[in-house]
Amino acid sequence: MLNFICYPKCTTCQKAKKWLDDNNIQYELRDIKPDNPTFDELLKWYKQSQQPLKSFFNTSGLLYKALDLKNKLPQMSEKQMLELLSTDGMLVKRPLLIGDNFVLIGFKQTEWEEKLI
Repeated sequence: MLNFICYPKCTTCQKAKKWLDDNNIQYELRDIKPDNPTFDELLKWYKQSQQPLKSFFNTSGLLYKALDLKNKLPQMSEKQMLELLSTDGMLVKRPLLIGDNFVLIGFKQTEWEEKLI
């Protein structure tokens, strides 16, 4: 079963959910705000994704900007970044789609089609 981690009020997450539903793809939905990913989950997904850790940050989010992370992230260790991400779901880029052997960050329809259809 796929894990679809989103923020229901996010329009990109809504588009991704509609795409999953339209393509009859089964998933388990998880609201990232009340059920924030843990340090261990983020570490696992980061390693599985083979993406830079920075790609897990919601760079357009208000909290990202308020914390001035654009300037702070380059000086942070991976551990510090993962610890920060695990403190608030609003820092995490979404949606996340977690499969047995992949992690998709954000909704890029062609990328999702390649993995799922």
